[in-house]
Amino acid sequence: MVSWPPWRADRVTCIACGTSLPRADAREYDKHGDRWDRGEKEFEHLCKPCDRELSRCPRDGVEDLLCELGDGLDQAEFCARYMAAVGDRRRELEGHGRRE
Repeated sequence: MVSWPPWRADRVTCIACGTSLPRADAREYDKHGDRWDRGEKEFEHLCKPCDRELSRCPRDGVEDLLCELGDGLDQAEFCARYMAAVGDRRRELEGHGRRE
């Protein structure tokens, strides 16, 4: 069966668990958090069970933060840097919300 439009695959792979499934049974995942703005984006996909486990919390800046942390870190170093960076950003946001 030929898919239409031609760039649309019949099967996709869940980015969380690696399961191959029909595209119609998958959920689109937009790493930028705005799947409704479809302009020239390539979406990744999640199977329904993995999609149900996905946090719906705002994630503004998460992708940029992950890139800033760098590659090649062991798990302990990555977690330490991530927690420090998230803590810094939270304190910045809390500081902007206070009125003196």
